[in-house]
Amino acid sequence: MSRYILRRLIAMPFLVLGIVTIAFLITTVTKGDPLTAIVSEQQMNNPEVVAAAKARWGLDRPLPERYMIYLGNLLSGDLGTSFITKRNVGTDILYRLPATLELVTAAMIFGTTLGIVLGVLAAYFRNSLIDHGARLFALFGSSLPVFWSGLGLLFIFSVLLNWLPGPGRLDARLALPPGITGFLTIDSLLAGNLTVFKDALWHLLLPAFVLGWTVSGTISRLVRANMLDVMSREFVLTARAKGASELRVVVVHALRNTMVPTLTVIGYSFAYLITGAVLTETIFSWPGMGSYAVEAARALDFPAIIGVTIVGGLAFLVTNLITDILYVVANPRVRLS
Repeated sequence: MSRYILRRLIAMPFLVLGIVTIAFLITTVTKGDPLTAIVSEQQMNNPEVVAAAKARWGLDRPLPERYMIYLGNLLSGDLGTSFITKRNVGTDILYRLPATLELVTAAMIFGTTLGIVLGVLAAYFRNSLIDHGARLFALFGSSLPVFWSGLGLLFIFSVLLNWLPGPGRLDARLALPPGITGFLTIDSLLAGNLTVFKDALWHLLLPAFVLGWTVSGTISRLVRANMLDVMSREFVLTARAKGASELRVVVVHALRNTMVPTLTVIGYSFAYLITGAVLTETIFSWPGMGSYAVEAARALDFPAIIGVTIVGGLAFLVTNLITDILYVVANPRVRLS
């Protein structure tokens, strides 16, 4: 396994280079003019201002030269300067990323746990009321658009019932805890501020449920289908014949053998949500990577767009590597080669 991991680590820089190259080329062939994000509409008719802006941001240089300059800056950890914020893109991403990771982690914990439990119950009580209810819940989670479920649940639980707070990560009247991890729930606990922790947790519940609902629907259907196949295998029948408890048969013998394909979905979902939770972050005013990507795309902020693409690509590469390692943990018969 160590050789496999080493090969993956060696290949990772080349994969990142491919991601950077594709993202850079796509941003250069788009019809949009990045100068609209740099120069005001009134100054676009002034040739001197336009020429100065192009020289300032390197837009007057040939494409190969711009590409090599960007790669050189990237090797030194410089992701470029955002056209909109006028700050380093890496600084913007480091500020936004913890909010997304906190939301995605909470959503994945909820979605994975609920999806596995519902999938196991649906398979064990096949064609029963529990099975039909679990499949209906999964169908709604996978089918409902996120913008519809997010707005609907926000209206019900925040506006009508007033059980949960509205958009945002924290009440505006509360002071942010010292930024240690960037996770408000963890930072507030480290600071011993239970008031901020409770408020941050309540703000986290609804958007995490919206994201996790979609994930739980996919996982529960996958677990149910694989459990139905595994439960009829000879090793499960043998375990029952030897007198193993039903809980051990289901969890140890059946569920463990369904975890390899399930881990693939979990890993993909986690990596995708890091930059793919655009609608949820927009609806709940969550200042994360998704909303940052939307702002960058609207303003044709090419450095920010490339930076978000690199982060998304790295998320998939790292998550795939971790998922492959977990395959062995979930099923010792699997060997990485």
